[in-house]
Amino acid sequence: MADDVQLYRVPDAMLKLRMSRSVIYEQLRSGRLRSVKQGRCRLIPESALREYIALLQQEAS
Repeated sequence: MADDVQLYRVPDAMLKLRMSRSVIYEQLRSGRLRSVKQGRCRLIPESALREYIALLQQEAS
């Protein structure tokens, strides 16, 4: 069932992207990484992670 995750909390996104908490929040603030809020919890959709990775790959080219 762990593979069915579609929304990631910031600590989980940090592990997936191998980035620090401050970098994740910086990317969220700048709009480069999308997120949603559920109550006080900031959640990052799996699709947003894929888009962000694609953006990084595009910038590296």
